[in-house]
Amino acid sequence: MRTSETADVWWKSAVVYCLDVETYLDWDGDGYGDFAGLTQRVDYLADLGVTCVWLMPFYPSPERDDGYDITDFYSVDPRLGTLGDLVEFVRTARDRGIRVIADLVVNHTSVQHPWFQSARSSRDSPYRDWYVWRDEPPANASEGVVFPDVEDSVWTYDEEAGQYYQHQFYRQQPDLNITNPAVRNEIARITSVWTQLGLSGFRVDAVPFLLETGAVPHGDEKLPRPHDYLRDLRTFLTRRDGGVTLLGEVNLPYDQTAEFFGSADGDELTVIFDFNGMQALWLAMARQDSSPLVHAVRARPEPPKDCQWATFVRNHDELTLDKLTLSERQEVFDAFGPKKSMQLYDRGLRRRVPPMLDGDQDRVRLVYSMLFALPGTPTLFYGEEIGMGEDLRAEGRMAVRTPMQWTPEPNGGFSPPGVEPARATIPEGDFGPEQVNVRDQRRDPGSLLTYLRTLISRYRECPELSWGSAEVLETDAPGVLVLRNDWERGTVVTLHNLAADRVDVTVPLLWCEPGSRVVDLDTTEEWPVPEDGSLHLSLGRYGHRWLRVLGPRDRMLV
Repeated sequence: MRTSETADVWWKSAVVYCLDVETYLDWDGDGYGDFAGLTQRVDYLADLGVTCVWLMPFYPSPERDDGYDITDFYSVDPRLGTLGDLVEFVRTARDRGIRVIADLVVNHTSVQHPWFQSARSSRDSPYRDWYVWRDEPPANASEGVVFPDVEDSVWTYDEEAGQYYQHQFYRQQPDLNITNPAVRNEIARITSVWTQLGLSGFRVDAVPFLLETGAVPHGDEKLPRPHDYLRDLRTFLTRRDGGVTLLGEVNLPYDQTAEFFGSADGDELTVIFDFNGMQALWLAMARQDSSPLVHAVRARPEPPKDCQWATFVRNHDELTLDKLTLSERQEVFDAFGPKKSMQLYDRGLRRRVPPMLDGDQDRVRLVYSMLFALPGTPTLFYGEEIGMGEDLRAEGRMAVRTPMQWTPEPNGGFSPPGVEPARATIPEGDFGPEQVNVRDQRRDPGSLLTYLRTLISRYRECPELSWGSAEVLETDAPGVLVLRNDWERGTVVTLHNLAADRVDVTVPLLWCEPGSRVVDLDTTEEWPVPEDGSLHLSLGRYGHRWLRVLGPRDRMLV
């Protein structure tokens, strides 16, 4: 039963769609995507079933890290449009029932940011203590390097400043000093401005790095409990708008990740990405055995009442496998990215899902069915709905950040004919625009786009998946994952066969009362629940089924 309470906590049942304005649609023909183009595609997103758009950085930037090196937190990059264009997009999206969140990248700035330019100019600069400085780098300066292919230290000497500054990411991204109250106040102002302009929250970038104070002299004294800051930021935003969400990037073991929800009431991050579950899914796919995913579902801590996990099968970065053992990681590499050119930092894959699965539509659809069936808030990366591939000619993570493919025409319909996009489109081949594009798929009943649209609709009709409790049901088929999800009087059971062989499965429905029945939500086929509670079904290669269990007095619409 849906109530005003469930509507207020909108993120628990959202369908999140991540996109980069720069690569979505070039409306003015200058080679860069823009907010005017994105606004033109709001109805496409609404038709797909998206309820929340997550914008990758759109702020002014020298683009040394695809926009994550920011020079002004209060503006829109002129290549992408104006503040007015952004507000028009947000207004149009809201009119279609779509909320908008944006990347909050405040662990660091660009070296070109006026704050850093002032900080490096003098030790007396009011911004000097906004960054982390040392006269000499620590002995462990090479530990914790995030991008080992580019950096060999997290400290770089600045000639003008006469000191070393810390950068946990690239050297062109000096870290902000979170122990400085002025920095914390500035971050609050940044979030306040964007929520006033209509944003419904933020995807908080690199949260553990943001709260790391170990390199700051006496950092543990200046900010003895870093989580208190995250709690204060959540409180600040909630006072201004109770519907604001903080979606956090926290890639740590489950027990450490859960700490970022805060107290039992959930007073820090509202939603956290399930990196552990994502990696377990790909290990299970490589083995064609559901056991790793079963273990992850059972090991994942229950979030606080109004909080949620976000599920995904790949994001805008490399498909990281860093929480797997070296041997497990190699299994996934061997199955889905055996060439070195497909791998990144020895810990992940710079590939999209369809090429990883050799274009096998049965397996592709299995993966996305699991994405929506696993308990949590499903998150898609733009182009996943049509099965876009990657461009391994591009450097690093940019391989999966190619222009959206709208039509089979030159440039994939991203830029007008005759305009060279600022970022190259995927070359001709199985995943080029000629073969994979929105125009051809949107009216094809057998296309991946149509399948995803139907899948999203089915997910929205099953509040048990986002609001309920999940339980793994035991079967005698190791390749099959069976999940039971309950919420109030409703029960949904999903089955996924990760193996290439057809399999017969016995689904234990021992809790059902006499007179109950089971409805297949895809085919609408019905069966009475047998007296012994054992329902026998067949699943094809990589097959999957979503079932609703209905008691004799249930009134759910199927």
